Amino acid sequence: MNNLFSKENTQAFIQPLNTDNPIMVQVLGICSALAVTSQLKPSIVMGLAVTVITAFSNVIISLIRKTIPNRIRIIVQLVVVAALVTVVSQMLKAFAYDVSVQLSVYVGLIITNCILMGRLEAFAMHNQPWPSFLDGLGNGLGYALILVIVGAVREFFGRGSLMGFQILTQNTAGNGYLNNGMMTMPAMALIILGCIIWVHRAIFYKEDKK
Repeated sequence: MNNLFSKENTQAFIQPLNTDNPIMVQVLGICSALAVTSQLKPSIVMGLAVTVITAFSNVIISLIRKTIPNRIRIIVQLVVVAALVTVVSQMLKAFAYDVSVQLSVYVGLIITNCILMGRLEAFAMHNQPWPSFLDGLGNGLGYALILVIVGAVREFFGRGSLMGFQILTQNTAGNGYLNNGMMTMPAMALIILGCIIWVHRAIFYKEDKK
């Protein structure tokens, strides 16, 4: 049990949530982070989908890593990710069709997500299944965390709601909240994401002044 939650394994899970976050620090997976965060619900679903695929693709590649010829390792990784993406996509269509429509092609494009391919190549190909699972889980949740923050801010200020439930009363005869339409535009996702990265680096990556 101690080996399962050793310092190295714990770090593999915790670091991607903060000091080695795939979006805030590595600046990966930006495209989908900008495209699917106009509302909170699709942001959560997209984050969970990437988390599941990253964690289990890491485990599968780790299990078969010693049998993969080096010259075709990228192809094998793509096949594994594509298979998992197909399963997740079909499950979304079966159980959350409305969200699946909102996410559109971006679920299928998870196969090209830099975070997945980066973790498979940098970690899963060199480590045991359990650490690989924790690494994939941590990176997926780190990615999902940023999507949830951006999605919540954009929906709250852009529509006055969260998860589709109206929180702020619409403006009527000068009373109530007037929705900020700019928040629903893709450019605001980039601005909010930039502010998050700025604040994070200001807190955790202070440069030494000479």
